[in-house]
Amino acid sequence: MTFPNPVATAVPALLPGRTRQRTALSRLGQTFAMFRNGKSLAGLSILGVFVLIAIFGDWIAPYGPLEKDFTALRQPPSWVHWLGTTHMGEDVLSQIIYGTRGVLVVGFTAGVIATVIAVAIGVTAGYVTGWRSESLSALTNVFLVIPGLPLIIIIASQYENPSLLLISSVLAITGWAWGGRVLRAQTMSLRNRDFIQAARANGEPLYRIIAVEMLPNLTAIIASSFVGTVIAAVLGLTTLAFIGVIPITNLNWGTILFWAQQNGAFPDFWWWYVPAGLCIALLGMALSLINFGIDEYVNPRLRSAGERARAMRKKGFVLSDTATAVRPRPSTSTDPGVTHAGTKQ
Repeated sequence: MTFPNPVATAVPALLPGRTRQRTALSRLGQTFAMFRNGKSLAGLSILGVFVLIAIFGDWIAPYGPLEKDFTALRQPPSWVHWLGTTHMGEDVLSQIIYGTRGVLVVGFTAGVIATVIAVAIGVTAGYVTGWRSESLSALTNVFLVIPGLPLIIIIASQYENPSLLLISSVLAITGWAWGGRVLRAQTMSLRNRDFIQAARANGEPLYRIIAVEMLPNLTAIIASSFVGTVIAAVLGLTTLAFIGVIPITNLNWGTILFWAQQNGAFPDFWWWYVPAGLCIALLGMALSLINFGIDEYVNPRLRSAGERARAMRKKGFVLSDTATAVRPRPSTSTDPGVTHAGTKQ
């Protein structure tokens, strides 16, 4: 009488669990595969620096944002004040560090709110037909032509000290229409595809068709809408602060530019306004690089082109060359009167 090997019987029982674990890890790796290319890594690195500055700004800043040093008024960058001082002896580096938090909070809050509204209205308007689609499209067109900046100025001026959430909400309400319009057009091109028709024939509910079938194919457009809204919100916040609509107590990069302009810093005291402008440009560049990386991963043509370009770089090819040098094929003829080009002398 033979007994079964306990090890042999135990291993197959473990295989389904291991298979599920490997499948889950594979899916997780595919989810973050879009952040493996150089553009996404560069953008995430820059954005990560700003996020760390916003979180740990209280410990990173060498001075308080309003701490004054009357012995160093309008001083250029030095070892004591790395980015110089203002007309009141305030450290510019400390003000930029403290102002980063407000900029990121407003930018990302407005981006999330605007993206949610754009996806809900744009995708629904593109999938449904009849009066419902036309009504949502008309609503998008109304918000598309509303002048955003004057409306923001009017609303913000009604409050003595508007909160960051209020500013973010106003920026999101005036900034979602463009993304919603683009999502509606793309959804209209997707709703007649075979996989959508198959899901509809199987009796899938509307929310599942939109969430499972359509949204994965709209990832690049949603990412572009989010990035564009965040950049527009950052520019809107700094513009409101620069023109004096937002109170000066709400410290951000725009208020730094406001005080620099009010006290004649342009163009002599460059250390007062150039760092804030560079921070705005770097944040916009980081978000754009992330968007380029996501778009390259989602779009099969861009992904294959990027993979071929990286493979050619590894082999030493210069992609900027307009023509490729062709080497002549050596002749295998033994006739001494035949040259390497294959012709008689």
